[in-house]
Amino acid sequence: MTTTTVPLEELVHPSWAKALEPVADHITAMGNFLREEIAAGRSYLPAGKAVLRAFEQPMEQVRVLIVGQDPYPTPGNAVGLSFSVAPDVRIPASLRNIYKEYCADLGFDRPSNGDLTPWTEHGVLLLNRVLTVRPGESGAHRGKGWEKVTDAAIKALAARGGPMVAILWGRDAQSLQPLLGDIPAICSAHPSPMSADRGFFGSRPFSRANELIVEQGGQPVDWRLS
Repeated sequence: MTTTTVPLEELVHPSWAKALEPVADHITAMGNFLREEIAAGRSYLPAGKAVLRAFEQPMEQVRVLIVGQDPYPTPGNAVGLSFSVAPDVRIPASLRNIYKEYCADLGFDRPSNGDLTPWTEHGVLLLNRVLTVRPGESGAHRGKGWEKVTDAAIKALAARGGPMVAILWGRDAQSLQPLLGDIPAICSAHPSPMSADRGFFGSRPFSRANELIVEQGGQPVDWRLS
């Protein structure tokens, strides 16, 4: 990821470039941090422009926000969208549980792969709170500065207003609820195997999100993946 010579408008959608302008210096600082990591012989995930991939879709089209913690630390898994993986990658455990609830909630067949890109094309922002990670070290880049960027993105969505719903899985994601203003939130346990049995299964986040969007006068999300 390079920000010292590339304008923000070339890294993210123009609508997001405007929204993130107040934290442009923080994005530049994070680019410098990642270059320092490389110089020190360490790498980071996801690679290159995928770091800011969540902001490629127009901000005005966002109807659902799903917050993750940080990218998958397994090389080859992180793609810049929370919970998503490339089509040829084995589906991670948390996403397998998301799919179980997706099938139970909506009655759809289980998707054949873990690529959630179609959701982003239908107004779902898959945003990790921390946008990079050191391979094999979950949480290694927490507290380095990404939180200021993603908090600004969430505040910008709150200022824009609905129709919109936030889906917040786990305590880390739910700590962001004060940033949402009047945006309704669907909260439950995290889909991780360590917590999914404590309230994630049976929470019906997808159908409930559509109900709340329709109540606000918006169009429901097409959640189909296959």
